[in-house]
Amino acid sequence: MSALPIGGVAPASARLSLHGTLGLGLLLLVVSLGVAAASGAYAIGPAQLWGVLSSPFQDAAQASPEHLVFMNIRLPRLVLGVAAGAGLGMSGAIMQGLFRNPLADPGLIGISSGAALAAGITIVLGAWLMPALPRTLGSWTLVSMAFGGGLLVSALTYGLSRTEGGARVALMLLAGIAINALAGAGLGLLSVMATDEQLRSLQFWLLGSLGGARWSAVMLVGAAVALSLVAGMGLARPLNAIALGESQAALLGVDVQRITRRAVLVTAVAVGAVTATTGIIGFIGLIAPHAVRMLAGPDHRIVLPASALVGAALVLAADTLARTVMAPVELPLGVLTAFLGVPMFLFLLRRFRGRI
Repeated sequence: MSALPIGGVAPASARLSLHGTLGLGLLLLVVSLGVAAASGAYAIGPAQLWGVLSSPFQDAAQASPEHLVFMNIRLPRLVLGVAAGAGLGMSGAIMQGLFRNPLADPGLIGISSGAALAAGITIVLGAWLMPALPRTLGSWTLVSMAFGGGLLVSALTYGLSRTEGGARVALMLLAGIAINALAGAGLGLLSVMATDEQLRSLQFWLLGSLGGARWSAVMLVGAAVALSLVAGMGLARPLNAIALGESQAALLGVDVQRITRRAVLVTAVAVGAVTATTGIIGFIGLIAPHAVRMLAGPDHRIVLPASALVGAALVLAADTLARTVMAPVELPLGVLTAFLGVPMFLFLLRRFRGRI
């Protein structure tokens, strides 16, 4: 696949400004937060929600049921959803800018598949290969292994793309495709080897969910995503230059190799942390940046922060649907994001088929 110019952008005369785009993204996020906070198996009305928010710290023995539900169950889930969506949205924008391809997403360099394979090995073979690890890490065993797997595979993808002149983006894409296929084969083999209980655990993890949110994990993921967002914003101007081509970016003084390493590292940390905690949540990194470009144009100074806001809003909206559309049964979050993302992906594929 050759690099494509980032397309699907609004005409210059119709583009929203930085403040307009961020304001719209923030509005979408606030609305999604409000709906998600009130919705669920235990509905919380606006007046009750305001009462909880106005006095968040209450003794458990005297707290109302809606207070207990919101503070102990729903709030950590909301915070995790915001962090996950923001990390995936900005990472997708970075990958699309680096590859100069509107069909790119963070999964192209194998982060999600590496995390999934490491999680699968831990679930199915962990008791045999690493019997002492659960005693050391406890409930963090699966999260730690998945995060490490994502980082390891992204480093491997980057290493395979290196030549005498440095890492080449086209080789990185091809290496990512090969590693994704290998990880898929490994997961298939693990599924055959797994017991019924292990298979259920593996499938639940692969389909993604915010249901396992707990404050300790939320704080770690939030910290990793926050650092990635800060570091990612520093890539805005270099990515604008790379959009002209690597040779032109080098003439403008951009160290393309350093920017490539930084982009891969930022993406690996953000997506690895999110995937290790929530499982695989697909297509957010594809939809959010493209939606922003359709409104605001290709300037990464706008696209990167706005993609984080839109990604967070999309994850919260999808999670709300997952919790309510078939209540009391909760649908896997990855199923909802796939239903949203696949039509968008096919639309992009049709739009750019003449240049692929």
